[in-house]
Amino acid sequence: MRYEGKVFRPPSEARSLIIQATIGCSHNECTFCSMYKADKFRIRKTEEIIKDINAAREDYRDINRIFLADGDALMIKTEELSNIIRYIKTVFPECERIGIYASPKSIMTKSIEELKELKKAGLSIAYLGLESGSDEILLDINKGATRDQIIKEANKLKDADILLSVTLISGLGGKEKWRQHAIESAKAINQINPDYLGLLTLMVEPDTILFNKVENGEFQLLSPKEVANETLILLENLNTDGCIFRSNHPSNYISLKGTLNRDKDMMINQLKQAIDGELDFKDEFLRGL
Repeated sequence: MRYEGKVFRPPSEARSLIIQATIGCSHNECTFCSMYKADKFRIRKTEEIIKDINAAREDYRDINRIFLADGDALMIKTEELSNIIRYIKTVFPECERIGIYASPKSIMTKSIEELKELKKAGLSIAYLGLESGSDEILLDINKGATRDQIIKEANKLKDADILLSVTLISGLGGKEKWRQHAIESAKAINQINPDYLGLLTLMVEPDTILFNKVENGEFQLLSPKEVANETLILLENLNTDGCIFRSNHPSNYISLKGTLNRDKDMMINQLKQAIDGELDFKDEFLRGL
């Protein structure tokens, strides 16, 4: 297997075979993200991807899941991507799930019919970073799309019957916009009703625009208790029946998991216990480990 640069994948793809179909991220301008700053986005040649698939078959006896990296493999033209996915299914007939990162920009390049074709070929799940449901915050972080655009594109994936996992980032509005971030994010998620909702907590990385804003006092980070209050308001405003909710990423101060709306009250009670001091927040030095 050949990998170029750092390779990232969603937490739920920890045991997946990673096939690097693209290099970097097609947008790569979010102010909080340092993941692909050293990489210029490009789509790898299909023959290179096929060679890696064949090499993986020689090395691994049993593969249940495969993830197509890097940050935006959905940018590959539909016909080529369909052929790659079909080839994976041929070479790895035991593979139960094929996943991919999707961005608003890459979904915009696909019609619903094209997304349905990818689903038919074998694409199982797409991971989409909403980050925030607030247009003001999306503009602040230079997401490159409005909330309505992201909601529209997310629902295209849903209409194509591709499982959808959406990510939000706690604390992304800072002390000034935390309530706005929570309420508007809940509204957006309710309009999408994703299959999965992952909640990370902001970790400011060096060499990012947001890092510089924190350093000069333009952006103020939330304390663990303030993050818990923000998450509490988010959960109170969520109404997404059947959505699997996870806030158990290493970045999170409090680990939460459940299925909405069934387990909503249970998770709200956990947050209230943490806010009242009955549960401990994760130590700062343990975040990200």
